[in-house]
Amino acid sequence: MFALLIAIIYVSFISLGLPDSLLGAAWPVMRAQFDVPLSFAGIISMIICACTVISSLLSERLTKKLGTGLVTAISVTITAVSLFLFSISTRFWMLIIFAVPYGLGAGGVDASLNNYVALHLKARHMSWLHCMWGVGAAVSPYIMSYALTDGTGWNQGYLIVAVIQICLSAILFISLPLWKKFKNSSALQSSDAESFEPSEKAPPLSLKKIFSIKGAAACFICFFCYCALEQTAMLWASSYMISHVNFSAETAAKYASLFFIGITAGRGINGFLTLKFSDKWLIRFGLLLILTGIIFISVPQYAVFTVIGFVITGLGCAPVYPCIIHMTPSLFGKQNSQAMIGVQMASAYLGSCFAPPVYGLIANRIAPWALPIYLAVFLAVMVITHELVVAKTKIKQ
Repeated sequence: MFALLIAIIYVSFISLGLPDSLLGAAWPVMRAQFDVPLSFAGIISMIICACTVISSLLSERLTKKLGTGLVTAISVTITAVSLFLFSISTRFWMLIIFAVPYGLGAGGVDASLNNYVALHLKARHMSWLHCMWGVGAAVSPYIMSYALTDGTGWNQGYLIVAVIQICLSAILFISLPLWKKFKNSSALQSSDAESFEPSEKAPPLSLKKIFSIKGAAACFICFFCYCALEQTAMLWASSYMISHVNFSAETAAKYASLFFIGITAGRGINGFLTLKFSDKWLIRFGLLLILTGIIFISVPQYAVFTVIGFVITGLGCAPVYPCIIHMTPSLFGKQNSQAMIGVQMASAYLGSCFAPPVYGLIANRIAPWALPIYLAVFLAVMVITHELVVAKTKIKQ
């Protein structure tokens, strides 16, 4: 039964990734239908991410009241309904309205599940679960590419993913008794799970206290920059390929998914590497790969270099997110991990919220070729803040 619950958690992470890459893959066609500028994708992305910030900050209270299982099931259902509403949208303003529940659902499940896994499952599961997120993120552009190529349009792509999400939410609701059964089971807990009990019963830490923890601010900035880089690449990969190497919308949607395949494969490999290498060194290696990928992306007029660059960038992104989350208890103390992870999620979503639309303005007013430079700025800040976190917390890994 315990193995079944683990499988359901993995399925939940797949559902978390499914919607994330749809907008970027479909936007070149969507914006033509709605007759709006290229940069307007950033508006939708910003609303979604802003709502995820709100729901992630509320997730601790909701999880304590409802439990992780129910919060996850409700959040996935809200996301599924929002995707369906996207599929029937005929005006741009409709997307703006439906983006609100879309973001609220995504934030709730992300923060709740990440905290649950960080507290109760072993390190390798963190990477493999985020690998499952990559499976969802990699599959959805192919679904959208199929819908565009088949002639049914981007609406059908959103509808297909909505149906998949509805099926997943049904599985989650059916599985609720399992979450309750294993809530206090030692099978779900690490050998030192007792150390988490006081923090679970204590009142939530205030933001002032959280930011006063040594190294916390640098960690939040690192999270912000990571998701800023990842989400910008995710949202604008298709548009960059169309303008940079003259791909068609259908071809660009297909090749843009290779970025997610890079993340997915990288996290699958990273799960095994965690058995031998420390989190901080895996993060450093990932940052080096991101730099290599950005260099490839910036090579002008060579389609193969651009495609390879996005794959390498995805591979580099793979260890960063799960390793930072996994490091949190050892960096900041187990008693602070739940509060820290909540703010980490909020910081990550803030990066997702603001960075893609800013690049949209740059692409609209200057040129889409600025993407590699834009990504490199966030990478540089990530390198600096990660080393600051390691130095200030004096982690021995």
